[in-house]
Amino acid sequence: MANRIVLNETSYHGAGAIQEIPGEVVKRGFKKAFVASDPDLIKFNVTSKVTDLLEKNGMAYEIYSDIKPNPTIENVQHGVEAFKKSGADYIIAIGGGSSMDTSKAIGIIITNPEFSDVRSLEGVAPTKNPCVPIIAVPTTAGTAAEVTINYVITDVEKKRKFVCVDPHDIPVVAVVDPDMMSSMPKGLTAATGMDALTHAIEGYITKGANPITDMFNLKAVELIAASLRGAVANTPEGREGMALGQYITGMGFSNCGLGIVHSMAHALGAVYDTPHGVANAILLPTVMAFNADATGEKFRDIAKAMGVEGTENMTQEEYRKAAVDAVQQLSIDVGIPKDLKEIVKEEDVTFLAESAVADACAPGNPKDASLEDIIGLYKSLM
Repeated sequence: MANRIVLNETSYHGAGAIQEIPGEVVKRGFKKAFVASDPDLIKFNVTSKVTDLLEKNGMAYEIYSDIKPNPTIENVQHGVEAFKKSGADYIIAIGGGSSMDTSKAIGIIITNPEFSDVRSLEGVAPTKNPCVPIIAVPTTAGTAAEVTINYVITDVEKKRKFVCVDPHDIPVVAVVDPDMMSSMPKGLTAATGMDALTHAIEGYITKGANPITDMFNLKAVELIAASLRGAVANTPEGREGMALGQYITGMGFSNCGLGIVHSMAHALGAVYDTPHGVANAILLPTVMAFNADATGEKFRDIAKAMGVEGTENMTQEEYRKAAVDAVQQLSIDVGIPKDLKEIVKEEDVTFLAESAVADACAPGNPKDASLEDIIGLYKSLM
C-alpha cells in the first residue's frame, strides 16, 4: 500500500517571518487580499501587524471578521458572499484554526461552486480545483491548519461538527511567526498547546501511521513537552518551540489521521461550544489509557519524548502508565481542567457518543471503539 504525503508548498518559520509576506504576494502576482481574521485579533491589533505590512507596500486588502470559535456554516456562507463582492484574488488567514478553517471552506467553495452547500464538503469531497490561494498566518500554536488538508465546520442546526479532508484546501504559504503568538493569554496558549500534543500522540498511534508521519509526530511530542510550560509563561524559547512543534505534527497527522480523542472533542465543541484544545486535553489521558493495549511499544517512545527517564528499563505496563501520567501532569501544570463535570450533562451523553462514533476521525483510532465504549469514556470523566 502506498502512503500519500501532502505538504504545503512554502513555509517560513521564526521571529519576524511575517516580513516575508509582501515578497510572496509580489512573486505570485496577487492583487488584493481578503484578510480573514477574528474580531478579537483585530481589536487587540494582532491582525494589524500583517495589514500594516500590506499598507506599507501599497497592497490592497479587505478585512472579513465574521469568524467565531468553532466556525459555523453561516460564517462560511457569509464569507463566500463577502469574497465575491471584494474583488480579492487571494486570502490571508490570520488567527487560529477558526480563521484558517473558515478561509479554507470559503476558498474551496469559490473555486468549486458546485459545493456551495457547505455540508456537501464533509468527509473527502471530490472537489476538482485548488481553493483560492491562501497565505496562512497562525496566531495560536495548536491546530496546524496552515499545513494540513483538514478543516472543521460546525452545523449549529444539527449540533454537530463535521470534518472535511481535501488536498485542494492546503494553504500555498504558511508563515509561522512566534511573535504573532506572543499576545495569546495563558489559557488559550495551554489549550491550543494541548491540542497540538493530542495531534502528535493520536497521529503517532493511529492506524494510518507510517514511518514518515511517525518521524514528524514523535519529534513534535518531544518539542511540545519541552516547550509548552515555557510558552504558557510567555518565554521566547517556549513560544518558538511550540510554533515549530505544532507545525511539525501538522505535517504528520494531516497525512495519517487521528482518533477518538478528536471525535469526542468535536462532539463537545458542537453541543457546548467547548474550546477544542480544552476538550482534547481533558480527554487525552483517559483515551490513551483505553488505547494502550493496541499500541505495541509506541507508548515507550511517547514516554521518552515526554521526558520520562529510564523508559528502556520499564515493563510494558510501566511505560504505558508513564506515558499517560506524563501527559496528565503536563495538562495539570498548564491549568487544564481535570474532568468534564462542569461541561457535560448526563442527558446528552448518548447523543455525544453517537456523534463521536460517526465522526471522520473515529476510524483511525488504534483500537475500535463501540458506542458503549465511548459512552463509558465520557462518563468516566464526569
